[in-house]
Amino acid sequence: MPDTKKAQPAGPGALSHLRVLDLSRVLAGPWCSQNLADMGAEVIKVERPGAGDDTRSWGPPWVEGAQGGADSTYYAAANRGKKSVTVDLSRPEGQELVRKLAALSDVVIENYKIGDLKRYGLDYASLSQINPRLVYCSITGYGQDGPSAHKPGYDFVFQAMGGLMSITGERDDLPGGGPQKAGIAIADVMTGMYATIAILSALQYRSVSGSGQYIDMALLDCIVALGGNQVTGYFASGKVPGRFGNAHASLVPYQVFTVADGEIVVAVGNDSQWQQYCAAIERPDLAADPRWSKVTGRITGRGELVPDLARTMLERKRTDWLTRLEACGVPCGPINDYHQVFEDAQVRHRKLRVDLLRPDGHTVSTIASPLRLLGTPPVYDRAPPTLGDATEDVLGGLLGLSSEEIARHRANRII
Repeated sequence: MPDTKKAQPAGPGALSHLRVLDLSRVLAGPWCSQNLADMGAEVIKVERPGAGDDTRSWGPPWVEGAQGGADSTYYAAANRGKKSVTVDLSRPEGQELVRKLAALSDVVIENYKIGDLKRYGLDYASLSQINPRLVYCSITGYGQDGPSAHKPGYDFVFQAMGGLMSITGERDDLPGGGPQKAGIAIADVMTGMYATIAILSALQYRSVSGSGQYIDMALLDCIVALGGNQVTGYFASGKVPGRFGNAHASLVPYQVFTVADGEIVVAVGNDSQWQQYCAAIERPDLAADPRWSKVTGRITGRGELVPDLARTMLERKRTDWLTRLEACGVPCGPINDYHQVFEDAQVRHRKLRVDLLRPDGHTVSTIASPLRLLGTPPVYDRAPPTLGDATEDVLGGLLGLSSEEIARHRANRII
């Protein structure tokens, strides 16, 4: 008999009672579904036969042991904990398989162009008819409505359009000045995080209402929302925020300082920490100067204050400064590359590297979830899947297809 529903927790994860049908590709959707998988949800990722998620071929670098153009590390970073099922959605038989999976799922996540899944009978209106409890999350660049809804777009475009690049980078009048994107696909990642929150909220509401609902997530919305305090300040003052490079618009000193053998970050967050900072750098004259005692004075006078601090910071080496600053309770840190990050004692203690063994014997190294639930901790029981690794298990075990039916679908290239 097929497994028709997961009514009770099947494992230690907080979401182990849920099944997620993941029709998404690339990053925002997969990032969301990986969050749910880490919390124990059963995530069935539907991929194109023979090709899979676009990002499988986004290499090098490749996962060790991968052959040809599959299993890039980009793909591995967002698809831990999932079961891969290959189904051709353009074929009626494939669409029927997905409908059957949706009928047995709690959540659907998709990031197709507007209208694509409606043509296949896989849109929310269609699937909610067969599963009214379904929480259906669509992720697009611009959202489901509005004058730009039909446009394509990638993370880089939304970092530009949504204002992030206008406040990221050095000032125009300084070397290297100009707008700069973030070093990660932050619009994608943040949309995946916001989508996770939306899905969990809809599931919580379903627990009291009995009904699922539709969720419309847009990369543009999420990157604009990320503006937070910068945007609120603009609304209040009418002054458009600019770029401060590694400095902070509302705190001084809160920046990178060049020291005798490199650079460090100093983050003085309040007036008390300013006094502690002055003690650490042995500048009692600055601590006693009324011009600098309050953050407002340090902001308006940064042009005079910061060069003075910069000269002092050049007098000692990085380790010496970090030791002194930490002893005085001043937030500070080195600027690490990723090799140095995973050599850090705190990072190692928090076990932020997770090594997962694939069935072929190769290890895939991923980053641990930052969601630390002590009663139901994250679950790391499946490496990022090879293409179609669970097709027969899911179609046979969950949908109850016979081996002959599965073989026929495979012969007809439906799966």
